[in-house]
Amino acid sequence: MTESPANAGIRPDPAERLAAIRTEIDAADAALLDLLNRRASLSLEVGSIKKDMGPGVFKPLREREVLESLVRRNPGPLPADHLRAVWREIFSSSRALQRPQCVAYLGPEGTFSHFAGVEYLGHAASFHPCADIARVFEEVSSGQCDLGVVPLENSLQGTVGVSFDFFLNHDVFIQAELFARISHCLFSDASSLAAIGVVYSHPQPLAQCGGWLRAHLPKAALVPVESTAAAARNAAGNGSAAAIGHRKLSDMLGLGILARRIEDLSDNWTRFVIIGHRAACRLPPAPAANGAADKTSLLFTLPDKAGALSGVLSLLADSGINMRKLESRPLRGQTWRYVFFADVESDLTARRHAALRARLEEACTSFRILGAYPAGPRLEHDSGENADGDDRDAP
Repeated sequence: MTESPANAGIRPDPAERLAAIRTEIDAADAALLDLLNRRASLSLEVGSIKKDMGPGVFKPLREREVLESLVRRNPGPLPADHLRAVWREIFSSSRALQRPQCVAYLGPEGTFSHFAGVEYLGHAASFHPCADIARVFEEVSSGQCDLGVVPLENSLQGTVGVSFDFFLNHDVFIQAELFARISHCLFSDASSLAAIGVVYSHPQPLAQCGGWLRAHLPKAALVPVESTAAAARNAAGNGSAAAIGHRKLSDMLGLGILARRIEDLSDNWTRFVIIGHRAACRLPPAPAANGAADKTSLLFTLPDKAGALSGVLSLLADSGINMRKLESRPLRGQTWRYVFFADVESDLTARRHAALRARLEEACTSFRILGAYPAGPRLEHDSGENADGDDRDAP
């Protein structure tokens, strides 16, 4: 269309264009609302059908399939990470509509376990704080909670050993995993670093930010407390105090952030697993011929003889299965005996691995699959605390 001489060079009025765009956005929002309610109705129907099929409504393999399909079909300009964040909340709502979900985590509210669980499972779940990791396992295995968020290992500090130990005594399975980058913030009611005389946090963040603290707050007293959530509450209302923790703690308590990413080493990740009770989990063999999970976690004990462990490793190697992790823990009540935990890159619950499972069971004195699940997403954001399994936060 050729522009007429009378209109040549005339730009649209910005206010008029903004009003027109807002009208279009309102129409798009109304259409989205209709579609979301249609999806919610379908989720309710799915929940009604699932009542006769078992208690589990968290299906990470199915959710990953949906997400990957949407990302492939997404033409933009909506970024893929925004799309994933939106659909995690849609999934969360759908699960809650099918059946309310109670999620146990290492509390109190505001710990990294809490924020990692909310980010992965969404805000529609009901999150229940536990005093320690043992209680998380107990509440899931007893059926008091549907799911649990458990710290398993840290890229810098290694395994949270007690988490592995509790798999021995509780009838729970790994349903999913996630990786979260650990990044610390300093927050306070003070307006500047010059006013800070004391810094509260869990011992792990205090240690991980030691270089930054020495450089920027050399005269401040460093006070360890049981969790970063407790540290934030200690700092709230105290103009000469600061806390180190998850950035979202500042929003929860109305504290200002004085500094971000103050950790001495930036490449710090915590691996979490989502555990569920046996009745809610997919057990071997998988209905699909080849399975769909990326990883399988194993727990096994071996006879006390030469070559027992190498025999298990050879069985996996001969099947072309890569082992990502192998760790031994003392077997409680049996002096100098050990239990082994392993992660392998394959779905050992698949039918095609039936013969391999049989041979592994024959080679071991005990053999248990802890879960087959999709490889976890890496959640990169300003996060907060970490710890070992005996304290409140994750490594």
